[in-house]
Amino acid sequence: MKKIALALAAVAGLAATGAQAQNYPARPITMIVPFAAGGPTDVVARIVTDHMSRTLGQQIVIENVAGAGGTTGITRAAQAQPDGYTIMMGHMGTHGAAPALYPNLKYDPTKDFAAIGMAAGTPIVIVAKKDFPANDLKGFLDYMKANGEKVNMAHAGVGSVSHSTGILFNSIIKAKPTMVAYRGTGPALNDLMANTVDYMTDQIVNVAPQIQGGNIKAFAIATPERSPVLPNVPTTKEAGLGDYQVSAWNAVFAPKGTPADVVKKLNDALVKSLDDENTKKRLLELGGVLPSAEERTPDGLQKLVNSEVARWTPVLKAAGATAE
Repeated sequence: MKKIALALAAVAGLAATGAQAQNYPARPITMIVPFAAGGPTDVVARIVTDHMSRTLGQQIVIENVAGAGGTTGITRAAQAQPDGYTIMMGHMGTHGAAPALYPNLKYDPTKDFAAIGMAAGTPIVIVAKKDFPANDLKGFLDYMKANGEKVNMAHAGVGSVSHSTGILFNSIIKAKPTMVAYRGTGPALNDLMANTVDYMTDQIVNVAPQIQGGNIKAFAIATPERSPVLPNVPTTKEAGLGDYQVSAWNAVFAPKGTPADVVKKLNDALVKSLDDENTKKRLLELGGVLPSAEERTPDGLQKLVNSEVARWTPVLKAAGATAE
């Protein structure tokens, strides 16, 4: 009798879960963005969820939980109930570079999440102060070979996108500049414009306005194709450094154990959002890259996370980079 009762309870639990997923969403959804309001990940999240909310028939409320390179917010989101009512916008740092930078990380990007799909890529641009004695990437690389140890590189703090992508860039060109850390992209860019520091690598969303205004130089963008936002900036391949291809992608995740039906509904809403002309226009105006059909799927995103962790871990460990 006890075994029968346990079996019936299990069946009832499955039925309840199925009914819950079928009725999902019955109330507003919280999306945790692990960075401050107004930053690239926050902006992408607000653009994409605007249309997702209309598809789902419930508001998606953005909650900014910043700290520790985004890992504070992602840790909190990973520990939420896996019912689809708490989701998150992760990115290259939180789900790619974090395991190498944070030895005591409380989550595993490859195992502790239900992947929903990629929202947008945000390409990396190699930029320098406007007085830098080189006008293109080849000239920059030649200068670095001769003067590398006298040059300094700005970044927005250990664990930031500009820090991780800068380390990757330096490892590829075999440069060892002095790394200058700032508390955010704003102060780093201010010093770059003031000619206090020499160069940095960062997301197109952050640097495009300063490039367009002639306040800093852009040597190359690390994507296969040029950006419509910066049409005169060559790709790294065109400029002779095709090995440097990197994007601070942003993607939607849910906690591990989220029902498959709920994951499907969230993915469907995300895909519809990315197919919407207004959403596409807003993302492209930022300099974002729309994900491919494969990258928009849960499987495609999971493969990306696995490959990104495998890519960033050896590079960052070899550089001795740690945020703790």
